[in-house]
Amino acid sequence: MDERPQKQAKILKSTSEEVSSIEWEFIKMTEQEEDLVYRIYRLVGDRWDLIAGRIPGRTAEEIERFWIMRHGEMFADKRDEEKAKVS
Repeated sequence: MDERPQKQAKILKSTSEEVSSIEWEFIKMTEQEEDLVYRIYRLVGDRWDLIAGRIPGRTAEEIERFWIMRHGEMFADKRDEEKAKVS
């Protein structure tokens, strides 16, 4: 019989909790990036990885979050705040 000590499987619990979408930081993009996102979205839909692949330095998660924050009803107040800061 094998006398080596048996290793037990470790069960890791995730200590990180998902951040509520309301707590997301507003994604800032240049006009060119926004235009490109809109154009590609019309062609391929919500395939965020494809869209992000065409915009250097952006991840699929950033693009999706930008889209949700730009078009989601629950972010209307936050969009208004950002517009007020710019004006």
